[in-house]
Amino acid sequence: MVKYRTSAEFPEIFLSTSERSRAVSAGVRAGTIRKLEGRLYTSNVADPLERVVRRNLWQIVSLLFPGAVVSHRTALEGVPTPGGSLFLTGPYARIVRLPGLRIRQIPGPGPLDGDTAFVQTLWLASNARAMLECLGTKRVRGLESPSLPRADIEDRIDRMIRFSGEGEANALRDRARAVAPELDAAEAEAELQALVGAILGTRPVELTSRAALNRAVGEPYDSGRVELFNTLHAALLGWQPRPRPDYVCEGPVFDNLAFVDAYFSNFIEGTEFEVQEAVAIVFENRIPRSRPEDAHDILGTYRIVSDALAMSRSAAVPGASFEGFVDTLCRYHATLMGGRPDKRPGEFKTAVNRAGLTVFVDPALVYGTLRQGFGMLRSIPEAFKRAVMMMFVLSEVHPFDDGNGRLARVMMNAELISGSERRIFIPTAYRDDYLLALRALSRQHEPRPLLKMLDYAQAFSAAIDFTDLQAALDTLRRSNAFERDTDARLRMPSAGF
Repeated sequence: MVKYRTSAEFPEIFLSTSERSRAVSAGVRAGTIRKLEGRLYTSNVADPLERVVRRNLWQIVSLLFPGAVVSHRTALEGVPTPGGSLFLTGPYARIVRLPGLRIRQIPGPGPLDGDTAFVQTLWLASNARAMLECLGTKRVRGLESPSLPRADIEDRIDRMIRFSGEGEANALRDRARAVAPELDAAEAEAELQALVGAILGTRPVELTSRAALNRAVGEPYDSGRVELFNTLHAALLGWQPRPRPDYVCEGPVFDNLAFVDAYFSNFIEGTEFEVQEAVAIVFENRIPRSRPEDAHDILGTYRIVSDALAMSRSAAVPGASFEGFVDTLCRYHATLMGGRPDKRPGEFKTAVNRAGLTVFVDPALVYGTLRQGFGMLRSIPEAFKRAVMMMFVLSEVHPFDDGNGRLARVMMNAELISGSERRIFIPTAYRDDYLLALRALSRQHEPRPLLKMLDYAQAFSAAIDFTDLQAALDTLRRSNAFERDTDARLRMPSAGF
């Protein structure tokens, strides 16, 4: 055993023993050691005790409850409750209160089959055991209960099926069946079996979780993405964008603006041409022999965004049907990707797609997730707000193998044009702002950068006169719109707005 002679030699968290008691008492008197509870002390006298406890959470639990099983909701969540409660299972009932933390040990068996060794002497309950313990808790007392609401258990089973397949859900049932007798949890085990069966659609049990209900009726969705949609929808309700009306939907001005829209939308995705090359492709049908597919990408985009009839129709106004929405997506995608038959134009993806670290919605969840987003879209009467929602929903779902970013911007602009609002395009110099704003919402649940970014992009678009294409391109050059340097800033044109 290590012998500590002075308080400076003690670890940050430790238990006092008879061998250490003299040094510990001296340290407490000198103010170099602080008592936490019973025989538990800390040598940290600078930080708030609550911070010390949270930083050493599992070491403390292991010292105070050696051999205990981290159980109930704590085993599923991995953290204390919002109020600071943490739940264990052990040989007897015990509660320990520390600054910012309440540890409750509930009488029950030690480690069972499927439980895993955890920090130091602790064990971590298996998902099956923890769910049985939660379902078996009869007296649920608010947010600090050892149990989770049944809807939460349903959501966890739904996520398990979504990420690991039905086989993992069936394995959960098998593990629960094996440990239920030792937990005296026959009723909880029957309830868990019924829940899994209902979510898989094989048992007629009433569900409470929205995600589980949708899976049970055959249309599951990505609940994480729907949470993001809810975040953006709530932000849009409180957002008041500046109206920028545009009633021109035919003629040279409309065509010129459509060209710039198609050009920049493809440039963002890596289809890079010098702007005069793109002019020749679109207006003179000059297809570069070395890059026919790239040229057809620009042409396919231009065909849609210059189609006054198509771009004047909203796919998500109140009263629109989900089936019509899906049909529009597939038709537009077929036109966009018509030059790339290997990308299955107009057909939803069958394999997971990703961009960097971002994994988009699983193919099995595309319809359900789109339907959830579509319901929110139909509830938004203002064109600009609906356009923002449309673009984000399609960007997050990524329903096709390729061309999803372009399609998202096409559909965004169709909402704007159908509402007599100025369309938005994303200049090359503004690409990073666009992607970072999308990332802020997707990863940090922060919608404001996206709203501000698109508002500025619309203002930029509205500030340019597109009566003459070459004059408009000159204005774009002076505004740094074509700059690829990441340090270049997009400058608002001084005239016309």
